[in-house]
Amino acid sequence: MRLLLIEDEPLTVRMLAKGLREQAYAVDVAQSAQGASAFLVEHDYDLIVLDLGLPDADGLTLCRRIRGAGTTTPILILTARDAVDSRIAGLDSGADDYLVKPFDFGELLARLRALIRRGAHPPQNERLHVGELVLDTGAQTAFCRDMPLPLTTREYALLEFMARRAGRVVTREDIAAHVWDSSYDPFSNVIDVYVGRLRAKLAPTGCHEVIRTRRGAGYRLSADRSEQDS
Repeated sequence: MRLLLIEDEPLTVRMLAKGLREQAYAVDVAQSAQGASAFLVEHDYDLIVLDLGLPDADGLTLCRRIRGAGTTTPILILTARDAVDSRIAGLDSGADDYLVKPFDFGELLARLRALIRRGAHPPQNERLHVGELVLDTGAQTAFCRDMPLPLTTREYALLEFMARRAGRVVTREDIAAHVWDSSYDPFSNVIDVYVGRLRAKLAPTGCHEVIRTRRGAGYRLSADRSEQDS
């Protein structure tokens, strides 16, 4: 899942970006309303976390601007403004949730998972099944034939992205847009390398055939072992 963090306080940015990346989110950081607008023009996000106290605009104004542009991405406002009127104004501006600082990071993660469930790209459920491959999205673990897969954070994020779109071809551009952040180099072969790592880790379990290559298009996660690559 790719997330846009709109926050200008350096310590908060470092803490949140680090914690979210450790939870398999690809995180882009905008420290102003102008920077956020530029990111939103370029990328399709699964989630937006928005602070209200930005240096060049009020976060409520930015939230209304985002909704006015037709963007349906779930927005969570993260702010020190704890008055009831402020919460009402935030939700009325188009936000889907509102969390007051200081906050517990576990609660933030739970709220983000809830937004994903009912957001623009909702998952089927909290346990994704592709044949004998099972992903627990809450625990961020994967199993095949009850054997746990020793995945890194990025490997898990890639596998979950493909599992949510099982049966459909996902292009390298799709993967880059939702699993990597703005540091991704489109001229690198890093996505192919990570797909190769997933196949290597799936192989001992007998599940390696579920990742199919569609030549000239991308990859497809499928439980049908009779299919041939094309």
